[in-house]
Amino acid sequence: MKKIILLINIFVIIFTQNLYAIVKVDVTRGNLSPLPIAISPFYNDSKIKNIKLEGKEIENIGYKISEVIENNLKRSGLFNPLDKESFVQKPDIAHLKPRFEDWKLIKSQALVTGKISISSDKLKVEFRLWDVVAAKEITALSFTTVHSNWRRISHIISDKIYQRLTGEDGYFDTRILYVSETGPKNQRVKKLAIMDQDGANIKYLTLGNELVLTPRFSPGNQLVTYLSYFKNMPRVYLLDLETGTQEVAGDFSGMTFAPRFSYDGQKIIMSFAKDGNSDIYTMDLESRLVEKLTEHPSIDTSPSYSPDGKFVVFNSDRSGLQQIYVMRSDGSNVKRITFGKGLYGTPVWSPRGDLIAFTKVHKGRFYIGVMRPDGSGERLLTENYYQEAPSWSPNGRVLIFYRETKTDSKGEGFSAKLWSIDLTGYNERMINTETDASDPAWSPLLSK
Repeated sequence: MKKIILLINIFVIIFTQNLYAIVKVDVTRGNLSPLPIAISPFYNDSKIKNIKLEGKEIENIGYKISEVIENNLKRSGLFNPLDKESFVQKPDIAHLKPRFEDWKLIKSQALVTGKISISSDKLKVEFRLWDVVAAKEITALSFTTVHSNWRRISHIISDKIYQRLTGEDGYFDTRILYVSETGPKNQRVKKLAIMDQDGANIKYLTLGNELVLTPRFSPGNQLVTYLSYFKNMPRVYLLDLETGTQEVAGDFSGMTFAPRFSYDGQKIIMSFAKDGNSDIYTMDLESRLVEKLTEHPSIDTSPSYSPDGKFVVFNSDRSGLQQIYVMRSDGSNVKRITFGKGLYGTPVWSPRGDLIAFTKVHKGRFYIGVMRPDGSGERLLTENYYQEAPSWSPNGRVLIFYRETKTDSKGEGFSAKLWSIDLTGYNERMINTETDASDPAWSPLLSK
């Protein structure tokens, strides 16, 4: 992936982030009345009207940028982008000085305007965010980059708007790592794939010759770890997304499961089955020193670090049924935190540190839920025939997971798709992929 080149000129930033939060984010109820926002098409003030990418000419790039921004904000569930057909003021005039009365007439509370300039090798994008009710500008920024980064610019602008209007960090300038699946259920071809969070720019990272499972991002974005089978033996791999370099992190004699990075990126934590017993291990990526954290005659697996690195959450059947446990990062002070009905698994700590997401199975149904690190405050967000493997957005407000469904009323056929849902449970959406998909992982912000 090409590195983005950004020259940022800040025109006006008057208000602090927390002071100017128009949208109230309520994680227990949801935003039932999304903020009406007008996103005016970005107009082109240069002589060059279109950009060329890989020999293809892309027309009306300003309109496409505003469209990506609109779709991002709409999918968040917090914003209601208004119909462009209702806009009275022309985009170029609105960008210079909005007639706020015109925008108030269509019930808009916020307005986004923009301008683009195209040269032979650069794209300059300006945007302004306006408070229609208060009739004032909130933010104005300018970005200069190469033509091919026009979608990334759209995502970065979306994050700036989200941040200024909610007081929360955005999550649009991110990528999703997942396992692409094709073929019948008993002969699936599984490839490692990556895409933008909105489903664009899909790339396949492996050929499908070997089974791949549980891909995970490092905190630095460019390195991923995943499990693959070589001659029917599991191996933990490290893949550099920037260079394409792949190496074996560990070639263990037993079964290895669910590798995941620590939040500082210095270690991998995983489950390793040896002599018929599965325990939690860590491996230092520099020294390749392996350390055993649990030692119990049970199945301990699916470990995940807390953001501060002090604790690890995992699931175990040491109580007789699969439940969730928390321990210190050195393996001490193990405590069971789930006591509800059903089986609990695939726990993953929120990047905010305030919640743990999990999969729950009860009476033949699968749930995705969240709870506090001590097990209290359990909330089940979504229920289905089969779903698991939640992964957090970098702002800790949205979860992505995968769901398997039967494709007809007779229960025949099979489909696996990625879905997202926010912490309210009100904004559940399927994410489009070219193939079936499973085991998703959400990257940190690319632009941070």
